[in-house]
Amino acid sequence: MSDEEAPMTVPQGIPAVEASTPAPEPVSSEVLIITGMSGAGRSRAAMVLEDLDWYVVDNLPPKMLIPLVDMMTRSGSAITRVGAVVDVRGREFFNDLTDVLARFRKRGIAYRILFLDASDEVLVRRFEQVRRPHPLQGEGRILDGIGNERNLLRAILERSDVIVDTSELNVHDLAREVRSAVGGASQEGLRINVVSFGFKYGIPLDADHVVDMRFLSNPYWITELRHLTGRDAPVRDFVLARPGAQEFVERYVAALEPVLSGYLNEEKRYVTIAIGCTGGKHRSVAVSEEIARILRERGHRVAVTARDLGKE
Repeated sequence: MSDEEAPMTVPQGIPAVEASTPAPEPVSSEVLIITGMSGAGRSRAAMVLEDLDWYVVDNLPPKMLIPLVDMMTRSGSAITRVGAVVDVRGREFFNDLTDVLARFRKRGIAYRILFLDASDEVLVRRFEQVRRPHPLQGEGRILDGIGNERNLLRAILERSDVIVDTSELNVHDLAREVRSAVGGASQEGLRINVVSFGFKYGIPLDADHVVDMRFLSNPYWITELRHLTGRDAPVRDFVLARPGAQEFVERYVAALEPVLSGYLNEEKRYVTIAIGCTGGKHRSVAVSEEIARILRERGHRVAVTARDLGKE
């Protein structure tokens, strides 16, 4: 049999597609377990991960980590990064965490543990400020609860990949530490939303910056342009050709650069720039599109919205 040719398993004339088609590449996944002392900033760390587009679950019983990761690694899942806040609020369920981590290692599931800590003095002050008892305090004092928690977390602390002491950190400092820990500081930039609007309909409530374009001539009074919008070339060219229009756009974007950099330094990840004219149809639309174009050329992520277009 060894001298005979292998039997033909594919009908003649039909290419053997399966033999030549490579198997799909496995999707690399990230699992981050956030734990640590109550009052050390776990909730804030979870919010930072959500801003980085992680799928985050808070106060999850450790045993639920296994089906959660199974769903993430299943073929076709759009979720590739999961952050799970696991702590002593899970009561007796928290003791299952060590067994769950052992099962992860046995199955070859990569994970990291981010442990948030703070001094006893700082933790006491934080609990007193929010006027809430420590989850393990019982009938005792806050310090009793903190001591009980440290004993429970000792084994997890020794196995943690990243330990962050938040005693001297404000919320912005903590956000920077979390971003650095997950490698997201360089990946996630500022999200800029440029919104055109009409002053007669009100200023957008979420505007961080408001720009008034009513110093430019209004295309509304030109019959050939009245029915068009700032997205149409004749209106756009007319608006940007007005004296001072292009100069204003270029200088405004230049003035924005240090502001946008400052926002990133202060952990502000979203900014809304509102560009207004009378009705939100011509001048504001044309200028918002031009500002967005220049910002994109400079490497920013920009979305453009014409809030009041179609109201007239």
